[in-house]
Amino acid sequence: MKKFLRTAAIVAAVAVALAGCTGAGGGGKAGDVNPSGEIKPRAISWLLSRPADGATITIMKELADEYAKKHPGFKLNLITTPDRPSYIQKYETLAAANKLPELFDTDATPFAQKLAKQGRMVDAEKLLKSIGVYKDYRPNALNYQRFDDGSLYMIPFEFQLEYFWYNKALFQQAGVSVPSSLNDFPALCKKLRQSGVTPLAVDGQDAWPLERYIAYQPFRITGPEYIQKLKKGDAKFSDSTGTKAVNWMADLGTSKCFQEGFSSQGYSDAQNLFTSGKAAMYNIGTWELSSLATDKLNSAVRNDVDFFTLPTIADSATAANEYVVSSGIGMAVNAKTFDPLVRDFLKFALGKYPAAYAATGALSPTTNVETTIPAGATPLYKKALDQANDLGSKLAMPWDTQLDPTSNTRLQQELVLLVQGDMKPTEFIDTMDSTIAQNAPKFFK
Repeated sequence: MKKFLRTAAIVAAVAVALAGCTGAGGGGKAGDVNPSGEIKPRAISWLLSRPADGATITIMKELADEYAKKHPGFKLNLITTPDRPSYIQKYETLAAANKLPELFDTDATPFAQKLAKQGRMVDAEKLLKSIGVYKDYRPNALNYQRFDDGSLYMIPFEFQLEYFWYNKALFQQAGVSVPSSLNDFPALCKKLRQSGVTPLAVDGQDAWPLERYIAYQPFRITGPEYIQKLKKGDAKFSDSTGTKAVNWMADLGTSKCFQEGFSSQGYSDAQNLFTSGKAAMYNIGTWELSSLATDKLNSAVRNDVDFFTLPTIADSATAANEYVVSSGIGMAVNAKTFDPLVRDFLKFALGKYPAAYAATGALSPTTNVETTIPAGATPLYKKALDQANDLGSKLAMPWDTQLDPTSNTRLQQELVLLVQGDMKPTEFIDTMDSTIAQNAPKFFK
């Protein structure tokens, strides 16, 4: 009963925010990207899962205000829920009630693909081509948003690359070098531990940073293929690829790669551990460049910070320049409410957004603008950005966007136990194979 009331409250609260904003609309089809008719200004809404003070929301607010000056009566209502679990509940509840607004955030999940197959999302590839901006987007920025069948229904607003940041002085002190293979990590961690430092700082509290690691071995062994099969129950952790990944995670644990009590330490804890010189490595994306490549960084470590990309393995199926590259959560366009106004606003905003975003010091999802290097940035800032110009085509997709929600939550819980040594690899494998077998079929049907 409590769950029903909470769900009903979500629908009611968002319905109030959307009142008067979705009354107009084209009621069009997913492939109809150039609806005919007059542009009639009105309020539209965007259901968001982004930081309220982040660059994307700030820029889009400014662009909406600029558009409204020439289109009196237009307004962009931003309905923000940065907390991802709460957002997903809200988004899926509204979708089930057929109350999604004109624009809404979503990853390329099976749930989103169902909406696309039902004709409830505008074909983003056709839309971007129609308004003349498709050619400007980085292929990997678009590919991150695609469903497994290659179709594109989400528009990216950012572009991030994930690296292993490391402290050169601590490596030298321990007598170690940058690992040439993923399989070098356990031995590397042991030597760093012996030198008196934490090998890897990780945000265990939020679960997804630790989950990155379980994806690495399968990506190097098979490319994207393993997770595409695993999430549907067509592959198992008991397979050779899965077993390799699980045993590697267990080895990271027994080698004490992560800080003591990592499961209860958060984002800032992990960052501070690295920037204070107490941890030798930190696996995170370019969204933290302003904290890692700046003259404001602790002078004791500032000149020792560098990065390396995800190491390969022998007979790797993926190249050294292929690793975790993401374009964040995408924006979908509601086909039901898509009309000349929504199209015209998107054409206006998407034409101006890249330059404004690049001016903040971030990588644009497009290649037609140059990122502004902020004042106080160290040479490492540009070095990290330049890697975007030399990327392969295969992406190491974050597993939290691939697995069904129940299996993903269970995986995150069991990973902590596995790495802490509270669960044997065989127990982990049996638990996860059973969980996926039970939940994947009904989610991917």
